[in-house]
Amino acid sequence: MKVSTVLDNIDSGSVALPEFQRGYVWNREQVRGLFESLYRRHPVGGLLVWVTESRSAAYRGDGHPAAGVVNLLLDGQQRMTTLYGVARGAPPPFFDGNAQAFSGLMFHLEEEAFAFHQPIRMQDDPLWVDVTGLMQKGMGGLGEFIAGLDQTDASLGQRLGRLTQLLGILDVELPVEQVTGTDKSLDVVVDIFNRVNSGGTKLSKGDLALAKICADWPGAREEMKQSIGEWEKRGYSFTLDWLLRSVNTVLTGEAKFSFLHEKTQEEVQDALGRAKRAIDTGLNMIEGRLGLDHDRVLFGRFAVPVMARYLDRHDGPLPAEERDKLLFWFVQAGMWGRFSGSTETYIDQDLAVLESTGAPLDGLLEQLQLWHGGLWVEPDHFTGWSLGARFYPVLYMLTRMGEAQDWGTGLPLKSGLAGEMSRLEVHHIFPKSQLYQWGYRRPEVNALANFCFLTQGTNLQISNRLPEQYFPEVEDNHPGALASQWIPTDPELWRLENYPDFLDERCRLLATETNRRLEELLHGDTRWLHGTARPDQTPPKVSDPEWITRFIERKTGLEEEPALAAVPGGIASHDEEAELQALNEWVEAQALPAGQIAFDYTDPDTGEQLAVLDLAWPDGIQAELSQPVAVLLDEDTTTLAVAAQAGYRCFTHTKDFRAYVTTEISPAVEAET
Repeated sequence: MKVSTVLDNIDSGSVALPEFQRGYVWNREQVRGLFESLYRRHPVGGLLVWVTESRSAAYRGDGHPAAGVVNLLLDGQQRMTTLYGVARGAPPPFFDGNAQAFSGLMFHLEEEAFAFHQPIRMQDDPLWVDVTGLMQKGMGGLGEFIAGLDQTDASLGQRLGRLTQLLGILDVELPVEQVTGTDKSLDVVVDIFNRVNSGGTKLSKGDLALAKICADWPGAREEMKQSIGEWEKRGYSFTLDWLLRSVNTVLTGEAKFSFLHEKTQEEVQDALGRAKRAIDTGLNMIEGRLGLDHDRVLFGRFAVPVMARYLDRHDGPLPAEERDKLLFWFVQAGMWGRFSGSTETYIDQDLAVLESTGAPLDGLLEQLQLWHGGLWVEPDHFTGWSLGARFYPVLYMLTRMGEAQDWGTGLPLKSGLAGEMSRLEVHHIFPKSQLYQWGYRRPEVNALANFCFLTQGTNLQISNRLPEQYFPEVEDNHPGALASQWIPTDPELWRLENYPDFLDERCRLLATETNRRLEELLHGDTRWLHGTARPDQTPPKVSDPEWITRFIERKTGLEEEPALAAVPGGIASHDEEAELQALNEWVEAQALPAGQIAFDYTDPDTGEQLAVLDLAWPDGIQAELSQPVAVLLDEDTTTLAVAAQAGYRCFTHTKDFRAYVTTEISPAVEAET
């Protein structure tokens, strides 16, 4: 079928998009690549459509399918949306995405290259052709484009041929395969879709459930996206699957999405409203009591659907003790990664406990103990490294819950600090540059016990000075501020040569503080914290013989250092970090946003740390318009593979990255301004 015929069928409603399809996700690089392939008549793949009755079709968007049967696109959405958007100058009826990704495509008649509109570069140059303008005018408009060229140029005929070849994209034949038959239920078609798209993101069970919901309630997706947008403004990044999971638990008391399939529109609408209220209540509790006020520190997010079920079944605010016990369970589930494995299975287990006992919170804690064992925090639990460590949110929680003070102002670091320079930042207590020069490895430099939180202004003020230099100033100006951030008081531990001892002592202090805060949440019912691992319910002490033995053996070499988390990637030296910092400064000089140095790439569903990317723009240098980018210097193939599989465009040399920004990104930004 010709491209032009497919576009006409979209206009007439004969071709539409099934409800379960995700929105448009292509960026400008992919748009340009498609048109380059089509212009040179390279294969771009065919289309797969599901032929089904219009009256029963669940389709996306505001358009109306043609009477009789409709062809729902199973494979080819991104390509046809791109072609429609460029050829028609507007998105198709089923569009859901950023239309700027295909707006302003230009073609150069001499170089036969595609680029997006750049006013300064392209103005007064008749060799740049507006692809949309040409396709809207068609063959009859060729004369207008030719009239703008030099009529005496010997290349005039050649350029006319190129314009004709460009217009001929609309006549390219695309192979179309059909899925037909009355036996093709939605479940069968989704399975076919997943098989065809095995190289991309498969549809989840949540996508299928949402498609069935939208068949009865077309506005469900938009209403849920609106709720997700509201949480995004608060600093939380949630998915439709995650929200639907909470709707499911509230409505059915089950985790599996299949329990939603037979629910009516009214039941789902009511459950969505209840789930949103319960989630808001839970987030307010987590923010207000634990201080976990943004997405990066909201570990154990899949505990929230369980909390939503519990909160929905209780009218009014919870008593303080009940609220804190629920939060104790939330923290413990996050610390030990309760939902990082088989998420649905563990949610179902916890939901079953809520239904089967008269003391549901006690039941949840008993189950957590059976699953993990002791819930007491040991110093070794803080020996992780980098921001992806599971105990990173715990460190943030301690800072927000307690009386931690900023070292520059002496003010408590609780939520609500006003001003850009009051925004909390991660501070390396021992500066990275000094540690690298001393010969420490990346995991040691980025050890969790070397982190604290300070305001941006204080972080800049301290710069890369050593603790032995700036700690005395802090203590003179704000007595107790160091202790409030669990800093060892022995000045000998502030010296660079004693850095390992500093880490060990601070791990001990952090563990002690964590257990104290957890005990506080239990209001004296400490049996849950100590558990069966300590029948006498006596908290472990720093002077415990076993702990001292382990400490001495590590220091004397009798025991090997604990194995560090096998997370690939990360900055390996001070020189490498300096090179990345210089590159970031160069990017900012181009009026572009800086990337994130030592970016922790984590599983979007579980929060598990998968790799540390040297320098990354996870949303693209142009958010939503260019693909995610990572600069990876001297990394192994594992790190490169993780980044590439996540959709990052990877550069292993700064020179190549600069060329990419200069030739592809900066001109596009110029066009928008």
